[in-house]
Amino acid sequence: MFLPRSVKVKRTADEDKSCTAKKNKLSSGGSLLEEATEFQDCKSVGTETSASTDNSSEIIQEHAEPAASDLSVANIPSGKDSQSTEDGGSLEEPIKSFSKSQRWAEPGEPVCVVCGRYGEYICDKTDEDVCSLECKAKHLLQIQAKEKQLTSDQPTDSQAEALLLNTPYFYKDHSFILGLQDEQVENLKLQLGIAVQGQQVPRPIVEFEHCGFPETLNNNLKNSGYEVPTPIQMQMIPVGLLGRDIMASADTGSGKTAAFLLPVIMKVLKETETPSAVILAPTRELAIQIERQAKELMAGLPNMRTVLLVGGLPLPPQLHRLKQSVKVIIATPGRLLEILKQSSVQLHGIKIVVVDEVDTMLKMGFQQQVLDILEDISHDHQTILVSATIPVGIEHLANQLLHDFVRITIGEKNLPCSNVRQIILWVEEPSKKKKLFEILNDKKLFKPPVLVFVDCKLGADLLSDAVHKITGLQCTAMHSEKSQVERTNILQGLLQEKYEVIVSTGVLGRGLDLVNVRLVVNFDMPSSMDEYVHQVGRAGRLGHSGTAITFINNNSKKLFWDVVKRVKPTGTILPPQLLNSPYLHDQKRREQQRLKQFQNSLVTGDNIMDIVKKHNKNNSQR
Repeated sequence: MFLPRSVKVKRTADEDKSCTAKKNKLSSGGSLLEEATEFQDCKSVGTETSASTDNSSEIIQEHAEPAASDLSVANIPSGKDSQSTEDGGSLEEPIKSFSKSQRWAEPGEPVCVVCGRYGEYICDKTDEDVCSLECKAKHLLQIQAKEKQLTSDQPTDSQAEALLLNTPYFYKDHSFILGLQDEQVENLKLQLGIAVQGQQVPRPIVEFEHCGFPETLNNNLKNSGYEVPTPIQMQMIPVGLLGRDIMASADTGSGKTAAFLLPVIMKVLKETETPSAVILAPTRELAIQIERQAKELMAGLPNMRTVLLVGGLPLPPQLHRLKQSVKVIIATPGRLLEILKQSSVQLHGIKIVVVDEVDTMLKMGFQQQVLDILEDISHDHQTILVSATIPVGIEHLANQLLHDFVRITIGEKNLPCSNVRQIILWVEEPSKKKKLFEILNDKKLFKPPVLVFVDCKLGADLLSDAVHKITGLQCTAMHSEKSQVERTNILQGLLQEKYEVIVSTGVLGRGLDLVNVRLVVNFDMPSSMDEYVHQVGRAGRLGHSGTAITFINNNSKKLFWDVVKRVKPTGTILPPQLLNSPYLHDQKRREQQRLKQFQNSLVTGDNIMDIVKKHNKNNSQR
């Protein structure tokens, strides 16, 4: 039988204040083994993982009456202590039977491990805080289920996987999310900078457990370092799990890769036709990174294989891998089109397509290749477009490819990462190297490895040699003329902190997970503000803070007004040479004129009569 007096001891007033000290566990009059045996004989104990509320209620109702008498006996000490208790005053209130009769915990108070209410009692078997007899029963059943799982044989893992394959997955909002009020959800979005547009958009998740993923996938997330979802993951994952088309924009390094990989995994997990998913990336390095992360998340899931199809690597091994019933294709557009022309793969069974770094795809001229690939895929597939910036071209492409899509924006569109402290310096061309050497010798600014961006391959090689010769730092150059093996080795060395300085062209400016880069120097101002956003974002990966220093002079005069518009709102102090430049004022004046002309062309209630009169006057003159 379930013995209520062994549930726990009520806390004294002193213990409630400290919230740390616990009373000694009570003896229930029998051994713990006898109690466990009696507890297992109870009707509510089954082979399920957790006990239902009804079962727990039956246990509590059966023993609710003895609880009060047991409590009174349990709290009466023996010997001399009994006299002091009698002198002390009245008896304590009975132990609460149900969690709903317990209040919620105040800040600093112990919390029930089952329901989160005030943990007024201590379970004598586990020393955990619980709020009532009901939650003690649930807690012990959970412990019993965990012990059985740990002592079970290995074949049960394969049985669980087989059950997972046969059970269809449907995303639905977690009870915790449903319990939030609309005002709370909107405040959460506002605080995190989450903006959504679309019909019937699901609420953002707060924990990965709210998605109902298989336990293997949850463990993979934890092993990969994903403790809590980032803002883009909070909103993008539930939308993706519902099968909706998405156009997402977020800071570089905000966790977009995992945000689209998780919907991809759940979409194809139970698919029998292969391949089932295609992920397109503009560069080899980004595709390699995506596949590495996909493998980490897919580890232990049955029949989940990936293939990497990129240029610069031998084709035959990729074709061989493609024939091994792979579920997910991760490719660059050029190599995938080459394989499609050879009829080495059929994409009719594709259920989901992801295009990562869409703005780079457009800039590098891959738009037509992406469209050609999508022509070979059935029209009922799910499409996800992801980028750090959203130029006008992406807007048109989204309207062309997506259906009833959800637009997700984290932070302000096309603004640099907020985790990066930006410094804009006016440096003339002859003084750039000297200024760079000063930064590398500054103990406050220099935080290796340092990433230096230049605009040409020759400049990368020459500047790398100069940095090593003058400062003695371990430095190397990175650009597209490096072989694939060299580029991979350099990236690996960067992650292992082998190099102190890397001088690179824009090939390193996109999507690579360079978590350990704390300082970025734009030796040459990028040719566009979109590229500037990506290069600055190298120093602010996954919420880490960093510094980005940019050299600017009249060679970048076409971008002066764009720099002021995007960088000044972040609080960055701009150099007076920039703010007083005639090029800046001319660009500002022209934009104001265009805006005024556009406003004059709009028909409103205030100017409609003027437009009609002007139209009639012109007709009369003719």
